[in-house]
Amino acid sequence: MKELVEVIARALVDNPEEVVVTETETDKSIDLELHVASSDMGKVIGKQGRIAKAIRSVVQAASSKDSRKVNVDIV
Repeated sequence: MKELVEVIARALVDNPEEVVVTETETDKSIDLELHVASSDMGKVIGKQGRIAKAIRSVVQAASSKDSRKVNVDIV
């Protein structure tokens, strides 16, 4: 899941080298934190959070085979 979020985020931003995704796993969930440059924050969130919702939807669809829930936080 971490790699999927990195690929999507790097395609959206102007500074792809500053994209960092940290992954924390528990028994019931996987928490992903997406860090981007402050100038690219709007590009990752999108108008009214549409791009952020789309990223979360894609990650959730990709993790549907897993029994754990995946949370994506943009920091």
